[in-house]
Amino acid sequence: MQILIATNNAGKTSELLALLKGLPAEIVTPRDLGIDLDVDESGTNYAENASLKAQAFAKASALITLSDDTGLEVDALNGRPGVYSARYVNKPDATDADRRAKLLHELKEFPRPWEAHFHCTVAVVAPDTSLRLFDGAVYGEIVPEESGEHGFGYDRLFYIAEMGKTLAACVMEEKNQISHRARAVQQALPYLISLIQG
Repeated sequence: MQILIATNNAGKTSELLALLKGLPAEIVTPRDLGIDLDVDESGTNYAENASLKAQAFAKASALITLSDDTGLEVDALNGRPGVYSARYVNKPDATDADRRAKLLHELKEFPRPWEAHFHCTVAVVAPDTSLRLFDGAVYGEIVPEESGEHGFGYDRLFYIAEMGKTLAACVMEEKNQISHRARAVQQALPYLISLIQG
């Protein structure tokens, strides 16, 4: 039994492989299968984008497929960048550092704390079954100085009070206990197990 994680993002791949490693199935990536898909994330919310990716990769692989869509929502920015978090800087070669820089630039005019949360929606689809969605979130604040060497995206700016550090300062084991993606995957695990067991 194989389960495909439908992402080409190296950071997401690492986290999902760690989160799913206890399942009685082989977890595979598009690269493992030689699948080269670039799905247009044309949805207006996380559920739509996660569903688009899961369905496209499931169709290409004929496997149980898990995808996620994730965004950072900052209260002072009325929820931006949100569903456009990965496309926050409108240039094709934009880096995570570019996106973090733009976020801090936009927040400069607002008083701190810059409260925010990450939201993740996981979509699971299997051949001959309907798609299921699972959600997770983690709350914290944006800080003006980057901290930490782990993670990706906005993790270096996202401070969690109960951890006393940013997500990027958390090692994988810590992040995968508290993160938005971890919480969404935890919600999905019983369903995945039911699919595996048939």
